[in-house]
Amino acid sequence: MVSFLFTFARYFAPIMQYFFKHFVLFFLPMLVLGQVMEEINPAPHLKTIIFTGPTEDQFPIVTLNERITLTFDDLSASEQDYYYRIVHCDYDWTPSQLLKSQYLEGVDNQRIIDYGNSLTTLQPYSNYRLTIPNNEVSLKVTGNYVLEIYNTDNELQFSRRFVVYKNLINVGGYVKRSRDFEFLNEKQVVQFTINTAGFPVVNPKQEIKVAILQNYFWPTALYNIQPQFTIGNELVYKYDQETSFYGGNEFLNFDTKDLRAPTFAISRIELRELYHHYLFTNDYRNNDEYTYFPDVNGDFVVRTLQGTDVSREAEYTRVHFSLPYDPILGLDNVYVFGKYNNFDLSDENKMVYNEDTGNLELEHLFKQGFYNYKYVVEKEDGTVDLNTVSGNFHFTENNYLILVYYRDFGEMYDSIIGIGTANSRNISN
Repeated sequence: MVSFLFTFARYFAPIMQYFFKHFVLFFLPMLVLGQVMEEINPAPHLKTIIFTGPTEDQFPIVTLNERITLTFDDLSASEQDYYYRIVHCDYDWTPSQLLKSQYLEGVDNQRIIDYGNSLTTLQPYSNYRLTIPNNEVSLKVTGNYVLEIYNTDNELQFSRRFVVYKNLINVGGYVKRSRDFEFLNEKQVVQFTINTAGFPVVNPKQEIKVAILQNYFWPTALYNIQPQFTIGNELVYKYDQETSFYGGNEFLNFDTKDLRAPTFAISRIELRELYHHYLFTNDYRNNDEYTYFPDVNGDFVVRTLQGTDVSREAEYTRVHFSLPYDPILGLDNVYVFGKYNNFDLSDENKMVYNEDTGNLELEHLFKQGFYNYKYVVEKEDGTVDLNTVSGNFHFTENNYLILVYYRDFGEMYDSIIGIGTANSRNISN
């Protein structure tokens, strides 16, 4: 009996391994099909991910013929090979049922060939650039997309979302002050209309979906909002609570374009292995009166006075943040984030208490430029409060994006047929 089992294992094990391998390769895409495609943030050696469309806003919103550009730095400076893949998603950011040949013209999974090493910088790095469409691939349909970057070992390094739309309808949006007395001074309400004149919509409550974003920040996006009523070809969304957002406060900022010059935000500069920029200790603004201070709503711009090619001549510096400890924080974790780290709540961005100064402190590596940032609090139950430190004000200037999705009966994916924008700078009661 033992001899029989040994013989069976010897001859059939390779067959079973072959079957299992190909079973997994065949069925794994089906298992992943319903998985939400979240944005993956990179390992510490990949920095300064810039992902733009025709504008400088770092969330590409483009039509089919418009170009998107991705750049990033590899601090290992070893000229590693990186590859890109494109995934088409439905309204809820799960992969759509479309085959790649149905949403791509050409093929992805190509190597990024546009790269170069830094010039005369204390911190060496390799800068990579990818544009889409290119000679290998272009997009065929509208909708949600995820761009994924892989290394030579087929390991996912990071991913970013973008959207492609056709301008087939008209979307008009504006921002109102909340009518809920509990949040009268804290929340902003986005109200809008969708005019479908000239576009065939039979059942708008089933065929039309919307998503509303504040400052391109996906974790607080609002989904699955039905129109309140229709007037002819116009869908009207005049909700109060259902389309409300906390106003937050203006982002803090600093500018390191000049390595050797302190600014209003930088208290002192030291030169060690790299330049170290120490920011003035920030204050809590949750109980202060609102003060308008222009920001770029969490975004950043790479720039330098020490060279002309910012992609390869801008230096990396170590920026030091500090915030006094306050009992309102308890044992909660405090992070520094902005678009520069894609609002990442990892240990790399977590502040540490310094007993000597009584401050929470963080040292972080930045490429030269102008940066917005804010302090956020992760509570013990895992929830994140974005405005414990900065406060909430209905006056705060915020950008809002309204995405309108459409799926006709029998179609296999959600297309985007129009977008709308609104800004709280002109908020009204």
